[in-house]
Amino acid sequence: MNHLGDAHLRTWTLRFMALLAADTRDQLAWLGGRELETKDVVEEVELLCRVCEGLADRGAFEPEDLRRLRAIGRRLGEIDAACRVGLWAHALATDPAWDDIRALARHFLLTALGDWRQPLPRPVCP
Repeated sequence: MNHLGDAHLRTWTLRFMALLAADTRDQLAWLGGRELETKDVVEEVELLCRVCEGLADRGAFEPEDLRRLRAIGRRLGEIDAACRVGLWAHALATDPAWDDIRALARHFLLTALGDWRQPLPRPVCP
């Protein structure tokens, strides 16, 4: 890893994965009543997964990390359009896909950092 931007993107990826790996109640607490659309979360994570391809090429992620990120991206891609509509808080409580994504994110963090329990990113003010 030899670019400052790579380090920033790696950190952002790890923080977002920490959010995806968190227990549902912690995710809802992180949301704090903010109305975050499910499609926006899906698109952000899909983008991070694609960006990580280049990061892995430059050594910011190990090949095994990249395989796990690809698995998360694939699972997100399986969420149909109807389930992407609405608030993420509602989807977390009703769509079992988020349980799968949570497990994949935990596995990714466990292998990448040694523990899936990581600090959550600071919420962005609306």
